[in-house]
Amino acid sequence: MRFVAALLVFLTHALLGGALFASNFQYEYTEWIFQGGWAGLVYFFVLSGFVMTWARRPGDSAPTFWRRRAVRVFPNYWTTLVVYIAVLGLVLSTPINGGTVVAHVLGLQAFIPDLMTRVAFNPPTWSLSAELFFYLCFPLLIRLVDRIRPERLWAWAGGVVAAAFAVPLLAPVLLPASKPIEGFGWPELEMWVIQQFPPFRMLEFVFGILLAKIVLSGRKIPVNLGTAVALFAVVFAIAPLIPERLNMAAIHLVPVGLIIAAAAVRDGRGRTGWLASRPMVALGNLSYAFYIWHYMVIVYARPLFGTPEGWSTPVGWAMLGVMIAITLAIAWVQFKLVEEPMFRRFATSRRKRPAHSVPARSVEEHEGEKALR
Repeated sequence: MRFVAALLVFLTHALLGGALFASNFQYEYTEWIFQGGWAGLVYFFVLSGFVMTWARRPGDSAPTFWRRRAVRVFPNYWTTLVVYIAVLGLVLSTPINGGTVVAHVLGLQAFIPDLMTRVAFNPPTWSLSAELFFYLCFPLLIRLVDRIRPERLWAWAGGVVAAAFAVPLLAPVLLPASKPIEGFGWPELEMWVIQQFPPFRMLEFVFGILLAKIVLSGRKIPVNLGTAVALFAVVFAIAPLIPERLNMAAIHLVPVGLIIAAAAVRDGRGRTGWLASRPMVALGNLSYAFYIWHYMVIVYARPLFGTPEGWSTPVGWAMLGVMIAITLAIAWVQFKLVEEPMFRRFATSRRKRPAHSVPARSVEEHEGEKALR
């Protein structure tokens, strides 16, 4: 499922910013296209909380957990950051602010109110900045959630959903006035808090933690996977009728969470389906690298194919497929040469590594499968 979510984000950026169609196709369906990207991010945030809870190892210390997460995130992230800075500074001769570079190197950009600072290099990686904050908080969050009695988990999950709706509704009242974002119309401060401020987006991460605890405790999920997907489709269809501050994240939280929980229950019963096929698992492995490279392909590779005003609709869709293929190829190289080797080498301390240990990635997956059974 991770690749499906990454593809939704790709399509949002490509269709709205790639000038693929000479017609008004992308503008006629802008509101639904936006929903794909927003729903994809909600999925990643909820999934992170779910998987971190599902696959945690007994006796893991906070430093051990942070080490594995850092080794998973930073090698890919820093690789693309260096490329972006080189392209902007050396090729396009764009002035580079040293403080902005430091913020992005440390993964702190999502905490900066200024929009242009947050998106200075690789704009979609604000979500990685948020994820790093979630991981930092996870050892404390899981200890607090572990104290909740199983019969109260659903009530706590409902409270988190209520908070996810309350913050966007209260933001215009509680936040000071700020200038509107050019071409978007939203006050910049309001958009930051609702869409990109890590402490608020962490509600989705916490919702994932609670759902994992619900499934692991054996409590009933109210819908099966098919019904959860149908609910998501209905919410997706009516999203343009809902206030925009809610459809950035809040309205997708319950459908996406139920999809993840129902899929986990289905997997636990041995009914994995096509999503567990080898091609889909391989694409899932590439999803992180695919996500952090896709924007560069859309922005910098797209003009190489000419016709900046766009193509006919069939050719535009074909070019979209070409850009997906290019991004997948880059992601495969990144996964094979950077992400996987770095995780195998550094995810586990040498002092703790057995003489004939299996690769760290395999250990992590084994623990997750054992918890699932």
